[in-house]
Amino acid sequence: MIYLWNHNRRYNAFAPYFKELFGERVQKISVDAGFTCPNRDGTKGRGGCTYCNNNAFNPSYCHPEKPLEQQIKEGIAFHQVRYRRANKYLVYFQPYSNTYAPLERLKELYTTALKQPGVIGLVIGTRPDCVDREKLHYLGELAKEHYITIEYGLESIYDTTLERINRQHTYEESVQAIRLSKEYGLHVGAHFIFGLPGESREMMM
Repeated sequence: MIYLWNHNRRYNAFAPYFKELFGERVQKISVDAGFTCPNRDGTKGRGGCTYCNNNAFNPSYCHPEKPLEQQIKEGIAFHQVRYRRANKYLVYFQPYSNTYAPLERLKELYTTALKQPGVIGLVIGTRPDCVDREKLHYLGELAKEHYITIEYGLESIYDTTLERINRQHTYEESVQAIRLSKEYGLHVGAHFIFGLPGESREMMM
């Protein structure tokens, strides 16, 4: 069976999708720009999500005290040794909520990343309660010349689960954030965690 993405895999993986889109291999480069979250800093709660441990997946070169340019340079070198060489890169603002700052600060960070050699776009991980029209409008303007994806940590569609894991946002906020992001012409990703406490197989399906 051939699916909508023109091959017989049941899912459309990032690597072939990017290769088809850009004509060659594209590598994501994670960076840590020193963000936090509203359920960590006291705005909505403390301690963050019950499962959160960014150190478990942050590459060794990522550290918020390093300049962004240095992290990107080291990230490219890291991936060139560990994986197949790429000539195009997407800077992945990954740890915590990477739109949780004033717009001028976001502009400074995103513009710096896009100016680095070989960088063709951004992947921005964040929460659905950390965006607004002003920020999404700006990202939409960037998306006219660069590849821009915003990835939301939805985790679950059930508010009882979201409360249990201390997300401190609702499923409806996730729906609204995605709709608004598409309105501004952005690529959108959604992160889910299957098997969270209290959820049955039927709930996940």
